[in-house]
Formats: sequence, structure tokens, C-alpha cells
Amino acid sequence: MGVKKKKETQVTSLTVCHQDLETLKSLADVEGKNLASLLLHCVQLTDGVSQIRYVKQIVPLLEKANKNGTCDPTIRSCLDILAGIYLSLNLKNPLKKVLASSLNGLPEFFLIEATQSFTSRLQEELNTSTDLYSYRKVIDNISSCMENFDLGRSSVNNLLENVLHFLQKSLIEISEENRKLAGNHIVQTRLMNDLLVSIRVSVMLVQKVQGFQRLHLKNSPTWQSMCGLLSMFTNFLSDDGLLQTIQSTSGLAVILFIKAMFHPPEKIPDLISSVLLRSVDPTSAPEWLLSCCKSLCCADVPPSALLFLCQGTLTMLDWQEGRMGPSGEALLLNTVRVLFTLSSQIKESTLEMFLSRILASWTNSAIQVLDSSSPSLKDNLNGNADVVRRLLDYVYTHWEHPLDALRHQTKIIFRNILQMHQLTVEESGSDLSADRFIFELTESLLRLEWHSKGKYTCLGCLVDLIGIDHILALAKTIPSQILEVMGDQSLVPYASDLLETMFKNHKSRLKSQAVDSTWIDKWHETWVSPLLCVLCEGNLDQKSYVIDYYLPKLLNCNPESLSYMVKILQTSADAKTGSYDSRGALGALMACLRTARAHGHLQSATDAWRDLVSSARIKQGLIHQHCQVRIDTLGLLCESNRSTEIVSTEEMQWIQFFITYNLNSQSPGVRQQICSLLKKLFCRIQESSQVLYKLEQSKSKHEPGSESTRQHPSVSLQQYKNFMSSICNSLFEALFPGSSYPTRFSALTILGSIAEVFPVPEGRVQTVYQLSHDIDVGRFQTLMECLTGTFEEVKILAFDLLMKLPKTFVQFQGSVKLQGLFQAALELSTSTKPYDCVTASYLLNFLIWQNALPSSLSAYLKTQRVACGDGDKSAAVVESNTLIVIKCLLENLEEEVSRAENSLLQAAASFPMYGRVHCITGALQKLPLNSLQLVSEWRPVVEKLLVTSYRLSAVVSPVIQSSSPEGLIPNDTDAESASRLHRILNEIQPRDTNDYFSRAKILKECGSFDLEDLSASVPNIDTSAEIKGKEGKTCDVTAQMVLVCCWRSMKEVALLLGSLCQLLPMRSVPESPDGLLTVQQVKEIGDYFKQHLLQSRHRGAFELAYTGFVKLTEILNRCPNVSLQKLPEEWLLSVLEEIKCCDPSSKLCATRRSAGIPFYIQALLASEPKKGKMDLLKITMKELISLAGPTDDSQSTVPKVHALNILRALFRDTRLGEIIIPYVADGTKAAILGFTSPVWAVRNSSTLLFSTLITRIFGVKRGKDELSKKNRMTGSEFFSRFPELYPFLLKQLETVASTVDRCGHSPVYRSREMAARALVPFVMMDEIPNTIQTLLAKLPDCTDQCFRQNHIHGTLLQVLHLLQAFSDSKYRMNTYFQQELADVAVCTKAKLWLAKRQNPCLVTRAVYIDILFLLTCCLDKLSKGNQPVLEHLGFWEEVRRIISGSELITGFPYTYTVPGLPQYLQSLTKLAIAAVWAVAAQAGEQNRDVPISFSQLLESSFPEVRLLTLEALLERFSTAASALGEKGLPPLLWNMGGTFLTLVLKENHPECLCKILKILHCLDPSEWLPQTEDRVHLSPKEFLIWTMDIASHERSEIQSEALRLTSKVIAHHMQMCDETRDLVAPNLQQWVQLVVSSCGDHLPTESRLAAAEVLASTAPFFLTNPQPILGLQDTLALWKCVLTLLQSEEQVVRDAATETVMTAMSQENTHQSTEFAFCQVDASSALDLALAVLCDLLQQWDQLTPGLPVLLGWLLGEGEDLVACEESAHQVEEDYPFEKTEINFWAETLIFVKYLYKHLFRLLSQSSWHPLSPEMLRHLQRTASEQCHLLSQLFRVLPPTAEFLKSAEFTRLRIREERTLACLRLLALLEGKEGEDTLVLRALDSPAAANQLTLPRTKTAC
Repeated sequence: MGVKKKKETQVTSLTVCHQDLETLKSLADVEGKNLASLLLHCVQLTDGVSQIRYVKQIVPLLEKANKNGTCDPTIRSCLDILAGIYLSLNLKNPLKKVLASSLNGLPEFFLIEATQSFTSRLQEELNTSTDLYSYRKVIDNISSCMENFDLGRSSVNNLLENVLHFLQKSLIEISEENRKLAGNHIVQTRLMNDLLVSIRVSVMLVQKVQGFQRLHLKNSPTWQSMCGLLSMFTNFLSDDGLLQTIQSTSGLAVILFIKAMFHPPEKIPDLISSVLLRSVDPTSAPEWLLSCCKSLCCADVPPSALLFLCQGTLTMLDWQEGRMGPSGEALLLNTVRVLFTLSSQIKESTLEMFLSRILASWTNSAIQVLDSSSPSLKDNLNGNADVVRRLLDYVYTHWEHPLDALRHQTKIIFRNILQMHQLTVEESGSDLSADRFIFELTESLLRLEWHSKGKYTCLGCLVDLIGIDHILALAKTIPSQILEVMGDQSLVPYASDLLETMFKNHKSRLKSQAVDSTWIDKWHETWVSPLLCVLCEGNLDQKSYVIDYYLPKLLNCNPESLSYMVKILQTSADAKTGSYDSRGALGALMACLRTARAHGHLQSATDAWRDLVSSARIKQGLIHQHCQVRIDTLGLLCESNRSTEIVSTEEMQWIQFFITYNLNSQSPGVRQQICSLLKKLFCRIQESSQVLYKLEQSKSKHEPGSESTRQHPSVSLQQYKNFMSSICNSLFEALFPGSSYPTRFSALTILGSIAEVFPVPEGRVQTVYQLSHDIDVGRFQTLMECLTGTFEEVKILAFDLLMKLPKTFVQFQGSVKLQGLFQAALELSTSTKPYDCVTASYLLNFLIWQNALPSSLSAYLKTQRVACGDGDKSAAVVESNTLIVIKCLLENLEEEVSRAENSLLQAAASFPMYGRVHCITGALQKLPLNSLQLVSEWRPVVEKLLVTSYRLSAVVSPVIQSSSPEGLIPNDTDAESASRLHRILNEIQPRDTNDYFSRAKILKECGSFDLEDLSASVPNIDTSAEIKGKEGKTCDVTAQMVLVCCWRSMKEVALLLGSLCQLLPMRSVPESPDGLLTVQQVKEIGDYFKQHLLQSRHRGAFELAYTGFVKLTEILNRCPNVSLQKLPEEWLLSVLEEIKCCDPSSKLCATRRSAGIPFYIQALLASEPKKGKMDLLKITMKELISLAGPTDDSQSTVPKVHALNILRALFRDTRLGEIIIPYVADGTKAAILGFTSPVWAVRNSSTLLFSTLITRIFGVKRGKDELSKKNRMTGSEFFSRFPELYPFLLKQLETVASTVDRCGHSPVYRSREMAARALVPFVMMDEIPNTIQTLLAKLPDCTDQCFRQNHIHGTLLQVLHLLQAFSDSKYRMNTYFQQELADVAVCTKAKLWLAKRQNPCLVTRAVYIDILFLLTCCLDKLSKGNQPVLEHLGFWEEVRRIISGSELITGFPYTYTVPGLPQYLQSLTKLAIAAVWAVAAQAGEQNRDVPISFSQLLESSFPEVRLLTLEALLERFSTAASALGEKGLPPLLWNMGGTFLTLVLKENHPECLCKILKILHCLDPSEWLPQTEDRVHLSPKEFLIWTMDIASHERSEIQSEALRLTSKVIAHHMQMCDETRDLVAPNLQQWVQLVVSSCGDHLPTESRLAAAEVLASTAPFFLTNPQPILGLQDTLALWKCVLTLLQSEEQVVRDAATETVMTAMSQENTHQSTEFAFCQVDASSALDLALAVLCDLLQQWDQLTPGLPVLLGWLLGEGEDLVACEESAHQVEEDYPFEKTEINFWAETLIFVKYLYKHLFRLLSQSSWHPLSPEMLRHLQRTASEQCHLLSQLFRVLPPTAEFLKSAEFTRLRIREERTLACLRLLALLEGKEGEDTLVLRALDSPAAANQLTLPRTKTAC
């Protein structure tokens, strides 16, 4: 939102040659008033902008000279010099255009002289330009002469013959040079660009120069040049080696030249038609045409050439008003027919793009011709004509094309089709909306699914043509339908654009027809009401997209709608408050207001607060439970359409309030939005402050009528300063010890924005705020400590912020501190914790850039720092510092590599080397390496760095390049170090035949490769030696430690080498004084990457090598050195040859996914210049497709696997984009044919390739359902893009169809099932009923003697899947749907014996019962006669017989050993339950016999039966309990509580028990609790004890449900009489312990969710009861549970706990404790509010005195042994450096301390209460003092730079210290010792200050 600085225009100054300069000096007059003096002054200036001013004075000066009527020699000479100046200027130099513009106004008297001068100079240029590479300047001059420059055009016209000859010569020579330099991409690119410009100038010449009427004179030089140019253009047109833009322009030139050269003009259309139709008659065609365009006059013209000729035809011929007559109309139709033919032939994406543009151009030409066309043409172009039909087919086929530009062209084509049709029928004068073509087109579009993008654009075109009324008449709910699909991001832009088109059209039509303002009500009802419905009730994505895309457009169209929306939303805001997953009306209100303000529909912020929304609503929105409501409310405050709008005092207060609670957001998106919005606010403050400064300086006495001047500017500026200072205080306080990653990220990002928006002022610029003014040593140290975290994003933000500060803030305390920091960085660079080396890198870079290195390091610099100016001084210092640090690191690294060569285990345990390399890379990346001054010192460093990197790689390669799966090595805890590494390396030894370990080579300094074999790599370790850690302690080195050390070392080496290639300048020859890397070194780096990519097995190894290799290949392709430029091609051809050769001795890694080989080829191809012809890609794809195809050679298996895997990688690479699409069809064929290979590896790779191709063809999956319409493509579109797949797939499907039929009777169960699924796509949807009936007829009758159950089972599965597909289809809405299914049901009845005991096979019985169940689900609806279809068919009666005769009634003679029994039980139970529901639905409240009761099902001995029954019942009971059902429970479910009571005690199946507990929880306890004694012989109290025992001992899910049930029972007892309460009172303490034990962070989420729900439901009884039922300790224990859950890491648990707080705040005795009663709040603010309510309740209960020690214990962290915790944490870190412990990344201990301290401080300061006893006070003081003393001891043990070296321990101690200090401060307040000598915590001196609590460490405290 800030104002962007205008980019300064750079103008190169004009110059003249020495001779012309001397001429000007000789001609200049003494007074300096003639033209020569003016030009002399001009050329002597060095500033091009100033010269423009002089150039503009030339013509006025000549106009004065014109009055004398003479052209003296001085002016003649000056005009000649001006011509030379013009031709010497660069084409893009603004001076050239200014000079041409000025000379266009030259007085007529001087035109002849000026023309002669320009002609002479241009002639000289044409004659003297002989160098190929100087042609471009002459061509540019010719172009500029013809471009709006009269003198230049006349000069070219005079030299037409010479110019044509020059253009011909230049084209010949440039094209020949381009051919010779094939492969040199950089030079070829320049030559092709020159070629393109030459062709364009040739076209421009013919179009703009009036000299071609003489062309009919044959054999003239001009004619010969024209023929020569035409011949060249024809050749270019068919030359696929050239860029397509050259071919395209050549097509334009060919048509234009034919038009200019052919006579008579009226026969031109016929001639061009014959060329396009490839039917040129040699006998009648001109000889020059046959000679120059020979390749175009034959039948074999390439499709691309024909396409570009069509483009030339449409562009270069005059189609206006039908000037070409009937032959022109015929040419128009012939052109489009050629284009239709080409559309089926062209598949390359760029040519497809050309084709779509040309078709759009054709429709534009057709519209021009139709204005005055013949009736026959109108008949050929109306909506019913074949041409229009084919155009529509093209639109429908391509409107979902992946290319946006092509989709846009389909919109243009469709719009033009409508316009064409309109022109063909306008003479009839009929209503266009009633036109049959338009009506049918509209209906067909409306019938399409809304997932089709093209539907939106086409409907928009129709609305523009016929208006919205016609469409609303056909589809009244279309606004709601479109809003419904706006949850899909890919459709949102299309949907919003269509809606905008519609509501704008509707508004204009309603306004034009209305006589009063009532039209707006109808408009609101149509467009605004659906919007409000979505805003309040839609899903999250849908609401977000509607707000972002639709709402702004609606308000821009009709701003008055805002008050209408606000009025409705205000009335419903209290009722629809929202929740964590719903915005509610408040969220909708804030979204509307935010959008309105951002788009300028609110006059000012004050109007918004006063008239539209209250302050209370704003605050509610800022801490709302839903994150987007908070964001929208913040956006309302921060965003404005005016960047200088004054920020009001209220806005500042609300922003401060927001920051207090919203920095710790776990969502990255939310954090990003918060930071972005606050940056907008800061920009507003900065921009508006500049306005205020100007107002203050002007001291204006009048007061403008705006809110910005309602108070004096100085007052507003001071408020700004105070506000920004307050914001920075809050942000720095958020960086307290132990603050979470989200908090630190947010705070540092916002601080960085402040530093960016309010920079250090330069010159007279005033700034309202400077961050540096609010940073002291303590805050500087805080920023430094942010470098120690585990998250690199925080390190980056902290480092960037430190670098923005003035260097005076680097306040180090002497050289000792400096040396300590540097040593700490060096030590961290060898830490075994990977994130420590990142800290070291940033710390070293900070010391480098701040010039804060210890003086002892200067010995590393051989050369004294070079003398330089002030501007270069800092750069030189940084360079020398970087060199010093890299030399130091490199020296250490060399030593460590040498030690690692002797003992890799010792290296892994004590000095993993990757940290050193990481620091070196980090230092290099921060340094501008293209402008180094100490080149002589850098060269040996770079050379040594390369050698050391190769040595390090050689050490770790044996571990990394193993065949262990994904590099995972089993841990080995044996302490015998002698055999350890041998065992580790044996574990990861390659298991394949690749002999890489015995023959792999590594680069050495001399350039040769040599790596010793594995046995030599294994270090010789004394068997009695122990491995020592960094601190000299014996440690157990695991395989995991070795792997991490080696893997990260390889990673850092790869990144370093890639960075060196990317950053370092190259030396063209070794003796070159500039550059650091030699050509040989670059080749060696390439060989290193090649080796690791082609021979590595570990995915991490080759992925990282790939990253570095990509950097290298990108550099090589841009490198001017030809030998380096051709390296990628050489490497590619070499590896392709090695893949093809199948040599058993090949070192290529032959794994199932080809390891790094695809990465290697991918890197080589992806870096190939995309603007070229992509020759390497074409060669590679041709080879790979050939290798991947079917062969009979068994030796080709490995190459085939490699080819398939490489193809997969290439098709996945997004960088190749649409370039890869032409190969999709062949890739698909190879993948499908690979499925039939007998080799598993081929089938596996084929499957992976096919999956990738599906994604490439259909796009990324846009829905969870694989067969979702969002992931579909129409058959016409698919086969239009890949026509060669049609016959191939048809053949394959014919083969598959017979396979499906055969597999359907297979003896393998899985085969029959897959065959049934495969059959579904083969059957058309409307043929499914008949197919099902045919299959059912094939089934045997019960009387048949011989049948096979496998055949029966396969047939039944096919029926089942077909029936399922039919029931899910759109035919459900068809009126014939039920009739067709009824026919199926009749056929099913004929084979019912298969579902009965007559069928001995339980498997087939189960499937048949599944079919019956599916039919009941589909047909159990009322028919027209109000009789259920199934009842009418007698179907239910048959079902009842099946159930009555089944084993559910008679009992089971089977055991679990019977095949299919579980499946049969489940199928039978589902059918039985459906039958019971059907009877219940028909009977109503009448008693009617059911085939089986729920009680019978629940008493089954089989858990499958019970579980299904319980699930069905639970669904009904939970629906009734939540009041979501339209009806209550059916009568057969009444009074079932006793049944469940009986079941719950005897159920032993865990899942069934869980379901029963859930059902009991859904039921009202008053219905079933009194039955406990009768049913289970337990009293209610005993039953309660039993449920608590279950909750204590069962597994977690049952525990959770038992706890919920227990709590509901207790709540029920609490609501009853006193006797009942007293009955359960003794058991409440046990219940409290249950709740407390369910809240631990280590427990499953479900347990904590249950605890939160229990606390919310019982809050009125136990948390906020005015007369506490529990004791104080138990009550506070429950409150502690609430506070613990509010700090849970899981969002869902925090949200559930927040519900508890909201319940607690909304009670009669607590709703006045806070201002947010009955509001939805988030967990951050809920924590604060919970403590506020608790403190208020302690006062209400008069329990402050006994409660205060407990709360102080919370503050102090009692119950945690400090020493034990430290030792335990240290032990875990030392012994298990890679183990992940339970960590809560959201909870912040000191935030809890802050809120608790704030409320206790207020409580103790303001209330009257009984003080603590002296004994209790002394006990608390003693506890706090002892902890303070212990902390002092622990701090003294830490090293001097503990914040870096022991950051975890240091942070833990700091947190402890802050807690102790807070407790001591409150104890001092209790003791009444407030004073200066008391232990004081900054920002805690008052309750107001306590709101922004920070607890910095103070030395006096301990």
C-alpha cells in the first residue's frame, strides 16, 4: 500500500565522431545562437536526459532561420550531422524517438536538404556494413526510419532497391551463420533474433513504403530482390530448426509478398485458396510463384507451414466490407476448413496456441465480411451451419485446456460465434432470446455440470448477448448454484466473473425498466440474499473465496447494498455467534465491513465504528474463536483504500489489544495474513505522517473538512510515536524465554516490517518512528538469542533484523566477549545437533558483516586490506572478513577430515564435519562474488576447498551409497567400538551386483579419479578404545549417528559445489586475471555430480546431488565458453548410450526406481533453454520411448526399467510444462503395455509411470473421490488431445473385456472381486438394468443339480457392483429409475434361494443378501399410489421369510472356522436392521410384528452382529439427542435404557462396550438410572462406582466414553434433591482424580477431548457454583485442568477447553467478571479470561486466603524437582540426540505466568482479604528463595556463552528464574515491603503495566 518510488529513467547520451565534432566547432557562432552552437552544447553534455531538452530546441531554431528564406551551408552541415546522430543512436534510446518526433515538425523549406542528408547517411550505412554482427544496427535503423518518421520513410523510399538488396543479403548470411553454429545456444539465440527482426522489417517495408507499384516490371533489381526474399521466407516457413515466431512471421511475409507481386489483385483470393488447399495449377500459376514458392505448391506442405499461411491470409488480406468479393468469401470458408483439418493433426502445445489464435482471428474476419456479405455466406455462417457446429465443437473440446491463453481464445471464438449468428439473423428482426439456436445453446450450457470452466465463460457471453432475464427464467436459482461451487479454488475466478456479468446486466435492465426505487429489492433478493446465506452458513473455503472474489465486485457494482447487508447481519450477530469452525453472523459482518473499507465504500473509519459496528463487536471479533473472524476484524482496522488516512486512537488501542493475544497462531497462513495486514497499517502510519508533517510545517489556520485535521498534527504525530513504541515493546516482550515458534516468527516478522517501513531517514526526510530508538543492549541480546532456536525461519528473521540495525548497536563487552562468541560459533559448527551448525553460520555471518571478528584472526589474511574509497570500504571489509573466516573453517575442516579418514566413528561422535561445510557455504552465499578484490588470495582457497570437499565425500560415500532401503540402518547399541563400524558398513553393504564400492572413483587435485575399496575405507580401531564425545565423555555411537553424519556431510558438499558453480566467476583460461573457477574445475565438479547421481542408492544422497547439479547445468547452458556449453549434451548422449547398451559391467545403479539416473537426466533437460527448439528433449524422448516399448529381448529389461523411470521423472517435472505433452500418448502406450510384462520391475515402473501420466493428463486431483467429476475429462476432449490413443485403447479394452469375463469365474476370490469392479466401466449407464437382469438369469435354480459356487459368486459380485454404480448415478433423478430397479427386483426374487439355507455357501449367500439390502435402500420410497414399491412387489415379505429362516432366529451351528461366516453375519444383520426400520416406519405408533427385534440382535453371541446393531442404534439415539432429526424416536426404541444397562455389564467386546457407553450417554439418565437395581442389581451409587472403575482401567477410548457417562450421571445427581447429592458426594473426589488424570499432554487426544467436554458440561456445578460442592483443593484442581487443556498443542483440545471457559463466563454469578460473557473467544484470550473468572470466584467464595498459596504454587511451578528435571533433560540430549521427546510447541509457560501474575497483582492490590499466616508466608518465601539460590548455582555452572552453547538448559533456567522472580515480587507485596530496595520486575509495577508483562533476567534477583 506504500507509494512506490518512481524508477529513474536512464538515457544514454548521444555522441558524434571526431570529424563531426570539429565541424560543429568550426560552424558555431560566437553568440552561440545558431544550430551548430546548439548541437555543440548538446553533444558536449554527458547526461542523456539533459540532451533531450536541447534536441527539442532544434526545430524552433530552424523555424526562425526559415524566415530568412535561405538554407545556408551551416544548416546543411548540421542536418547532415543530425542524420548521423540519429542513425548512431540505439533503437531503444529515448533520444532517438525525441529526435524523430522533433524532425517531423521540420519546416518544409528544409525537407529536401534533410532528406538528402538522411538518404546519404543511410546509403553510407548500407554500403559500409559488411560485418555479419553489425547488420542488426542497420536493420534497426531501417525499422526506426519507417516508424512514424517522415524523413526516414522518404530516405528508405529513395533507397528501396538498396534496402531490399541489403535485407536479402543479411537474411542469407545470418541464416547460414545460424546453421554453422548449431549447438551454441547463446550465439544462436542472438542470430535468430536478428533473423526475426529482418523479416519483420521486410514486412514493414512492403506495408509502409510507397514504391511497389513498379513491381510488375519483371527482371528489375527490386523485383529480383523481392523474389529472393520471398524464396527465403518460403524456406524459413518450412524450417523446423528455426523458432516458431520466425516461421510465423515468415508466413505473414509470404502472403504479403504474394499480394504485392501478383497481378491482377482480384485474383489473389483464388491463388491463395489454391495454395492453402494444396491444389496449385502449374499451368496457370505465375512462373515466379512456382520458382520462389516451390515447396508450397506441392501436395506435401508441413502442417505448421500451412497453419502460418492461414495466419498470413487472415492478417495480410483486406477483409473489410467484403472488398475481395465472392472469391474472398470462398477463401474465408476454405481457410477455416483447412484450420479444422489442422486442429486434428497438430498436437504440439505452441502450435495449438497458434491455431487457437488463428481461429479467433478467423472469426473476427468473418464478422467483418458478414457486414456486407452475400446470402450464401450468411447461410454458411449461421448457428445451424456446419462451420459453426465445428467451431462449437472446437470450443467444447478446448475450453478445459491446461493452457490459460488457449482457454481465453475459446471464449473469444464463442463470443464471435454469437455475434456471427446475430449478424446472419438480424435482417429478420426477430427476438434473439427466442431464437432457436440461442435457446438450445443456452439450455445445453445450463444442463452441463458446474465443474466445467468453459460453461462460465460461455454463459457470460450469452448474458452479454441476450441479457440475464432469459437465463433467470430458465434457472431461477442460478446465483445460489454458482455460489455453491465457489468452494473449489480452481473454479472461483470463473464463477465470480460470471456472477459479476450477471448482476451488472440485471441491475442495468431493472433500472431501465423501473419507475421507482423498488427495483433494488428484487436485485437484493436475487444476488445479495444468497451471498448472506453463504457468509453465515457456508463451508470455510466457500466463504473465504466468496468474500475475496464475489463480495468486492458486488459492492463495487452497488455500494448501497452494504447498509442492507449490515442491517441483516447486525440483527443476527447475537444469535449466530459462530464457533471454532464457523464464522457466524459476526464473522460475516466483519468480512463485509473489511471489504467495504478496503474498496473505499466507507467514507472513514469513524463512520464505520459509530454507525455500523460497536466497539464491543470489534473487540469480540479480535479474539473470536474462528481465526478468519480475527483476521477480517484486523483487516477492517488496517486496510483502507486511502494510503494517507489517519489512524485513529481507537484503532491503535484495538491493534494493541489484538497483538496481546494473537501472535501465537499455529496456522502459517494466519500468521502471514497478520503480518501482512500490520505492515499495511505501518505503511498508512508512515504515509499519513508525511501529510501531518506537511500540515504542521504549513501551520495552516483554516481547518479542512476532513477527519485528518480534527486535532493538531503534532498531537497525532506524538500518538503515532507512542503507539509504535508500544507495539515494539509488546513484540520484544513476546521474545521471552521459552516463547513458541509461532510467537517468535510473528514478532520478528512484524519487527522486520517496522524496520523496513520506517527506515533510517536520509537528508531532509522526516520519519515518525525509528526502531533503533527503542532497542537497548538487553533487546539486542534478545535478538542474538533468537539465533539459537531450532527453527531456521526464526534465525533468518532475527539475522535480517540485526542486519537492519545501525552498527553502533553491536555492543560487545570487550575482546573477551568477542572471542567467546567466535569460539562459540566454531564449537556449534561441529555440534552433533544439525540445527546448531545453522546457528553457527548465522552467528559467523553476523560477525563478518558487523566487522566484529577477533583481532587474532587477522593472521589468516596474507594481503593488507586494499585502499579504497568510502563507498567500497564496507564491501572490502566484508570480503576480507569472509576470507578470514573461510580460511579458519577450512583449516579446521582439513584436520577433521584427516581424523575422519582414520576414525569415522570418532568423527560422528565428536566432530561431524557437515557443520563446517555449511558455515562455509553460508559465508559464500552472503558475499557478492562477482566483484572480489582479493582474487589472488581467493584462488588457492577455492582450490583447497574443492579438494577437501572431494576428500570428505570419499570418507562418507561408503555409508551413503549403500543399498540399505532408503538409507535406514538398524540401531546397534553394542559398546565394542572396534567391530562397530565394520558391522555398520556390513549392514549397509550393497546386495545387488553393482560393483560400485570396489571400483567407484573420486576426484583428486590432479583431475583423475581414485577411490580405495571398502575395506580400505574401514578405519583400523584399537579394540580396547572408547569413543569420546565432545566433552570427553564416553558415548555409545549408533549406526544412526554415523548415517546422519555421513548423509548431512554429503548434502553440504553437494550444496557447496553447486553454490560455487552458481556464484563464482569463471576463468576462460587458467592465466586469466579475473575469475576464480577454471574450466577444468567446473568439469571436475560435473564429473563428481555425475558419479553420485548415476551410482548412488540412497535417495537422500542423489536428491541432494541433484540440487547442486541443477545449479551447475543452469550455469553451463548460459556459459559463453562453447566447450562448457556443450557439456550437458555430451553427458546426456553418453548416459543414454550407456542405458541402451545393457552392459553387465555398467556402474549405473539398477534399483527398482533407477535411483539417481532420472534425476540426472531431468537436470540436464530441464535446464535446456525453453525458447529454443529443445533438441535434447526430442532426442531423449525418442530414445526413451523406444526403450520403454515392447521387445522380445530378455536383455532389455534393465534399460526398459530405466527408460520407464526416467519418463516418469520427466512427465512429473513441471518445468517442462506443455513441452512434454506431445509425448504423453507414446508414454501412455509404453506404460499400459508394460503391465503385461512378466518381469515385476517392469510392471512396477509401468504402474508408477501410468500414475504420473494420469496426473499430467487430468491435472492434480481436485477432490478426494478418485472418480469425482472434478477429475474428469470428456471423451471428445481427451481423444482430441491424444487421437492416437483411441485405436490403441480400443484394442486394449477388447482384450481386457475377455479377461474380465474369464476372471469373473476365477477360483481366486480377489480376482473375482476385481473383475466385478472392472466390468462397471464397460457397461453404459442406461444398459445396466438389462445387463443385471441378464446376469441374474444366468444363475442356477434351486433345482439344478450341478453348479459351481465360484461362478455364482463372480456373477453376484458383478450384479452388486453394477447395481451400486446405477444407484449412485444421475439416473436417480430419472422418472424411470424406480421402474427399472423394480424390474431388477422381480428378477432377484426368482433366485431368492441363494439367500436361504438351500444355498450351502455362506459367501454367495452374503453377496446375494448385500444385493437385496442395496435394492431395499434404493426402492424403499413411496410410489404414486402411496404404497411402498417393495411392499407392492411383495419384496419385504420375502425378506422377512429370509430373516425368519436365518440363523439369527434359529441359532448358529457354525464356528468361526466356516469360510465367509463374518461376512455373512454382517450382511444378514444389515438386512435385518433395514427390515426392522421399514416395519417401524410403516407402523407408526401401532404395534406391528417385526421379523426380529433389536433385543434379539443385541443378545447374539457374535460381536459382528452386536456391533452393527449398536452402530445403527447409536446413530438414531445421537440424532434424537442432538435434536437434528425431524421426528423423535420410533416406538420400538422407547424404554430401551434397561436393555443397555443389562448389556453394559456383561459386554466383553471392547468396541461393543464403547458403543453401549455412548448410547447410554445419549439417553436421559432419568429414564434408565432408576432401573439399575432391577436390571443389574446395583444401586445408582454402585453403578457410578462401576463406571468410574471402567474409566480408570480400560483402554483409552473406553475410558473416554466411561468418563463422559460418569460425568453425566454425576451432573444428573447434582440436579436432583439434596439426598441424591449426598449419595454421590463421597465419590466426587475419585471423579476429580479421573478428570485430572485425563488431561496430561502424554495422553491421546481423545482422552483430553473427553476431559474438556466433561469440564464444560459440569462447569455450572463444580467450577462456578456460588456454593462450591467440592472442596477448594478439588475445585482448583479442576480449574488447573481447564488451564492445562487451554495450553494443549492440539487445536481441537484447546477449542473444547475454550467451550468450558465460555460456559464458566456465562453463568449468572460470573458474567460480569469479564466483558466477553456469551462471546466466542479463542484459547489465547480464554486462558487470560479463565484466570480472571477464577480470581473473581475466589473472592465470591471468600477463599482467597487458602487459595492464594495454591495459585502461588502454580506460579512457582511447585511439584517439579529442578535439579532432577535438568539432569533428566541433559541425559536425554546426550544419550539420545536423535530421539524426539514429547514437546508442546504451542504452550508458553511465561504467558501463563504473565496472566496469573497480572490477576493476582490486581487481586492483592484492590481487594480486602484476610492475610496469610506468618508461617505460610515464611514457607512460601523460603521455597522461592531456595529455588532462587539453586538457580544462581546452576547459572554459574554454565559456560560464558551458554545462550548459544547450552541454549536448551539456559532457556529452562531462564523460565525458572522468571517464575521465581514473579513469585518473590508478589510475596514482597504480601509482606508490605514495596520500595526501591525490593526485588523489582520491570513492567510489573502496576496492574496496567502488568498487562504487557515481560520478565527479563536481573542480576540482583539471585
